[in-house]
Amino acid sequence: MSELDQLRLEIRQTDKEMAAIFEKRMAIVSEILKYKVANGLPVLDAEQEARVIAGNIDNIPDKVLQEYYVLFLKDVMDISKSYQHRLMDGMKVAYSGVPGAFGQIAAARIFPDAELIPYPDFEGAYKACEKGEVDVTVLPVENSFSGEVGKVSDLIFEGSLYINMMLELNVTQNLLGVKGASTGDVKTVVSHPQALSQCSSFIHRHGLSEVEYENTAMAAKFVAEQGDRTMAAIGSVETAQLYGLEMLEANISQSRTNTTRFATFSRVMNAPSKNTAGELFILMFTVKNEAGALAKVLNIIGAHGFNMNNLRSRPMKEPLWNHYFYAELEGNASSEDGKDLIRQLSTVCDKFKLVGTYKRI
Repeated sequence: MSELDQLRLEIRQTDKEMAAIFEKRMAIVSEILKYKVANGLPVLDAEQEARVIAGNIDNIPDKVLQEYYVLFLKDVMDISKSYQHRLMDGMKVAYSGVPGAFGQIAAARIFPDAELIPYPDFEGAYKACEKGEVDVTVLPVENSFSGEVGKVSDLIFEGSLYINMMLELNVTQNLLGVKGASTGDVKTVVSHPQALSQCSSFIHRHGLSEVEYENTAMAAKFVAEQGDRTMAAIGSVETAQLYGLEMLEANISQSRTNTTRFATFSRVMNAPSKNTAGELFILMFTVKNEAGALAKVLNIIGAHGFNMNNLRSRPMKEPLWNHYFYAELEGNASSEDGKDLIRQLSTVCDKFKLVGTYKRI
């Protein structure tokens, strides 16, 4: 064993000891919260936090390390407060859009008792979880008619969150107008680009102009605020009810089996279950710019006996004309075959990440 390997072994042992101490500290934090709730005290106690720092800083004799130890303590206390808020208020779940958006419907379906927090776009909802503002983020990853949601794919590839669950939500798109309007009055439809794409035959058949909006619910809200009979939104029944719109035409999308897959994202990867039936895992990777590079990856996957449900590519922002790949495989990533697969792919791919493991719900 080299000196570096020995040092890394010592780091792993130290991390293991720290994990046990962390669990012990958080158990105490939970008991403190019970006391605060019982006594009507707020989670934040700035004076106590200052006392904790002042009382512990001398435990580190090195003056330079003291500066970093203060930062460490502040991070630990921030994590403790976040944990207490979660215990007090329940789980916080981010989604993109406004109430009534399909993202909100999916989030409520998965986490019916959680506090649902809207963000204006996919990136805001994703980064909210990365930064610890919320516990989980729910975002669409693919539609059965329109394909992948490219912006979310980019966030998955570039970000640090893991996919731990998938929900397939049946999506029914409807034409929604202001009260008193009819389909014949409508000249312009407003909605998310994918919803417009899903309903393109209806739109073209009626000669309607299109206006893109960030999501279907925000589009419905905009139409309701305009109060213009010549303008309609495309969205869900729930959205119509929420913003006081009327359903002018039901189920106007081309496909009668329109389904969107929503993924739940969190900062920690899901632990594979003991019952591995129906389990899947997701890989994202880039390959070397040489002949047969992708074929080599696919051969390794096939040699390990994993069935691939999905494989798609998407252009990278840089370097220009390069692509990354998204693959969903059936099986357990923590099995011996799974571990060996990941080891081998890590050596032949330029960039490789295990995005998550999940079971369909």
